Amino acid sequence: MRVLICYASYSGNTQEVAELIKKKLAEKAHDVFLYRIGPGSGEIPDPSLFDLMLIGTFTWGKGATPNEVKDFVYEIGYKPPNVFVFGTGDTQFGGDDLFCHAAVKLAKFYQSSFEPLKIEQSPRGIQEEKVLTWTEGVLTHCLNYLKK
Repeated sequence: MRVLICYASYSGNTQEVAELIKKKLAEKAHDVFLYRIGPGSGEIPDPSLFDLMLIGTFTWGKGATPNEVKDFVYEIGYKPPNVFVFGTGDTQFGGDDLFCHAAVKLAKFYQSSFEPLKIEQSPRGIQEEKVLTWTEGVLTHCLNYLKK
């Protein structure tokens, strides 16, 4: 399976999640392409060349999606099928209601058929297992969908 992982990261937390997901998928012999969203990242890969696309974002301010991610979505210009979303956030900014709200909004926008992954700040420690479990769930979900 060909997988496109696109992510925006300022602090490095979302990048860490993207790299963990990439490592897990590569271990399963999937062809994975990593793309950092933002200025200077080069041409956006064509999602139609991939079986699934994962988008990672942090949540900005009080539940906002970063402008770089909004621009990325606009530049793609359509809603590819099989989009899954992961995000990093911090509950100290808005509490549980706004925690990883950008990821929730993206998952809703893309009508993702799998719950978005929400990571508090860094994916280290127990949260690393959460990332790996979510990735396995996405894979299983996709393989079942593609068999139909």
